[in-house]
Amino acid sequence: MNLSWYIAQRYLFHWNRSTAINIITAITALGIIAGSMSLFVVLSVFSGLRGFSLSFVQDFDPDLKISAKAGKILPWSNDLDQLLKSNPDIACWSQVVEERVLFCYDSKEAVAYLKGVDANYVRVNGINKRMFTGQWLEPGTSQCVAGYGISNKLSLGVLDFQHPFEVFVPKPGEGLIESESEAFRSQVLLPIGVYAINEELDGKYVFCDLVQAQSLMGYGSKQFSHVEISVKEGADVLAVQQQLQNKLGSKCKVQTRQELNETLTRMLNTENLAVYLIFTLVLIIALFNLVGALLMVIIEKQHHLQTLSALGMTVSGLRAIFWFQGTLLSVYGGLIGLILGMGLVLGQAHFHWIMITESLPYPIEWHYENAFVVLATIVVLGALASAIACSRIRGRFLEKPN
Repeated sequence: MNLSWYIAQRYLFHWNRSTAINIITAITALGIIAGSMSLFVVLSVFSGLRGFSLSFVQDFDPDLKISAKAGKILPWSNDLDQLLKSNPDIACWSQVVEERVLFCYDSKEAVAYLKGVDANYVRVNGINKRMFTGQWLEPGTSQCVAGYGISNKLSLGVLDFQHPFEVFVPKPGEGLIESESEAFRSQVLLPIGVYAINEELDGKYVFCDLVQAQSLMGYGSKQFSHVEISVKEGADVLAVQQQLQNKLGSKCKVQTRQELNETLTRMLNTENLAVYLIFTLVLIIALFNLVGALLMVIIEKQHHLQTLSALGMTVSGLRAIFWFQGTLLSVYGGLIGLILGMGLVLGQAHFHWIMITESLPYPIEWHYENAFVVLATIVVLGALASAIACSRIRGRFLEKPN
């Protein structure tokens, strides 16, 4: 094995007598370098896009969310209050009510969710950092903050005292409805700000004070839709989730941010896998050149192999020479491609060569996992391609003509 390794290095780093073989080997090396560089850059780009997409929900969804498994109301109790207070990994929590309602403003209507939040809500997530205009609402007032999509649909003005911003919530019950007051609870809110996160969320929610929303929806002071929780930095979110779920039992469900955005996470993972498989296919095509180059080297070195065979080297030892040569070529090509790809990724991250807008650079992230995946892919495919080429070395190939 040591002799095969030594000969493989000699064959790899020394030019062959045939210029054509040298050119084909160089083209093969360039193909491996370009393939590994491209795969790393594309995976880094998708990591950046993934982080960019998830950054929106990170400013909206909490680390953990407690809600009732059945029904829309989560009853508050002293046991639940003590459970949250006694957990050392919980930084703070916010009590929230939420209902689908009708909004009316200046003869225009829109159906969206009214979300009543307490003073701790902005400590649980960073939605107040996403204000497009105006400011976040003050607790204990009739102020509200609407999404950019709702504001645009209703032509909603901030601090508009001339046109009332009305909210209508259907009353539960049965029987004939003889008047509007029997069918709906209504209230006038004052738009104080507009937030902008993404198209879906901007057209989905209007925020107001918790007490105002409870009164409008007919909730008691100890009734909420759910509780949103922020865990302390460095705490294990999954461990906290498991602790809370074990204490609360089967009547409540505790969800992480990833579980709340399961569809988005699954879509991003699927896209990432699809891109990886596509570029892996490109690498496989590029590595066909490696098979061809090794076959030509094997034919050119036939006399050497016959001599080594006569000196006692086995067929497996001869095959190992070219397997090592092909695998080494893949490893070195993959490493050079990775280094070049890292340079491009770090350059884009620091110097912002490509911009989406004047102020927003194209997102890209450097991850060790991507480098490992690229190098492992190159090595495995290179080793398989080398094994295919080496299988051509057989007994008849080593026989000297009479």
